[in-house]
Amino acid sequence: MRFIKFFFIVLGFSFLQSCSNPSLYQSKHYVFGTIVDISIYGEDEKKAEKVTKAVLEEFTRLHNSLHAWEKSDLTDLNESISKNKPYKNASSELIEIIKNARELERASNHLFNPAIGELINYWGFHQNEFNSMHPNQLKIKNLVARGPSLDQLHISGSTIKSTNPHVKIDLGGYAKGYALDQASKIIHEHHIKNALINIGGNIMAIGQHGNKPWRVGIQDPRGAQAIAKVDLLDGWAIGTSGDYQRYFINDGKRYCHLIHPFTGYPVQGVYSATVLIEPSQNAGTLSDVLSKPLFISKKEDRKDIAKKLRIYHYLIIEDKHISMTKAMADKIQFLNPNTQKNNQIEITL
Repeated sequence: MRFIKFFFIVLGFSFLQSCSNPSLYQSKHYVFGTIVDISIYGEDEKKAEKVTKAVLEEFTRLHNSLHAWEKSDLTDLNESISKNKPYKNASSELIEIIKNARELERASNHLFNPAIGELINYWGFHQNEFNSMHPNQLKIKNLVARGPSLDQLHISGSTIKSTNPHVKIDLGGYAKGYALDQASKIIHEHHIKNALINIGGNIMAIGQHGNKPWRVGIQDPRGAQAIAKVDLLDGWAIGTSGDYQRYFINDGKRYCHLIHPFTGYPVQGVYSATVLIEPSQNAGTLSDVLSKPLFISKKEDRKDIAKKLRIYHYLIIEDKHISMTKAMADKIQFLNPNTQKNNQIEITL
C-alpha cells in the first residue's frame, strides 16, 4: 500500500484565512511529485500572478531536467553511466549541481549519497505508485557492495564519466531545496519583498507576512497536526526528513524512502529530522540536504555530523524522545503541553 504525506503546515489565523485577506496572494500547484504553495504578501494580484507563473515555469523546467525516473537530462546521464559511456554536452547547471552534491556527500561522511539510485529503485521508490515488498537480503547486500558514489564521477568540460557503472544519480534529496533557491532569485529579481515558498514541506521565507514573521508548523510525525511552530525570518529555510512521507508497511513494519547507503535498508527508529538554515545563497538546498545525514546517522554520531556540517538548529523526533540543539529550542514552541510531558527532551549545545 502506498503512503505519501506532506509535512509542513503554515500556521497563523490570518494566513489560514487568506481568502479574507486581500493583501495575500496564495497559489497551490503540483510539481516535483508534491504540493507547491507560493504565497506573496502586499502586492497587487496581477504582479503576484506574473511572478508565480515565472516561478512555476522554473519548477517545471527543473522537474523535466532532474527527474530520477521519468525522461530527463538526469536519466540520460544515468543511462550513459550504466553503459560505461561518457555523457557529453551536459549543461553547466547539471555539472554545478553534481559538483555541489558531491561536496555535500563528502562532508556528510557519505550519509547523504545521491548515487544510490539502484537501491532506491530496488525498494520501489522510483515510481509514483509503490507497494509493499519483501526485501531480499542477498540482493541488498550485492547492491551495497557495488559502492556507488559521486566521487566516482569524472567531469571534464561538459563531459561526465563514471568509473562505476552502478552509479545511478537520484537528486530527490537535493532538487526541491535547489528549486527554493532558484525561486528566491526570481522573486527578488521581480522586486517582491514578502513571500513564502513551500515545496512539499521545504520552505523558504522572504520578508514577512504583514507586520509579523512567516510562521510555519512542524508536523507531528505520528499525528495529523503540527507538533511545534517556528517563526521563519527573512531568508531562512526549513526542511524535514521523515519516515511518514513516503513509505509502505510490510508485516507490520514501516519501510520509508530514506535508505542508509551503508546497510541498504530504510532507516528504522527515527521518525523525523528537521533543520533550520540561516540565510545564504544556498539556504534552500541545505534545508533539503542536511536533514538526511542527521536522520540516517547513529544517535551517538549526530553531534559530530552536525558540527561538521555546521547545522546549528535541528530537531529530531523518535519514539518518546525528542532531541534538539539549544539554538533550535530557542526558536520553536511546542503547541501541546503534553508533548514535553510524554517525551524525554534532550537539548544539546
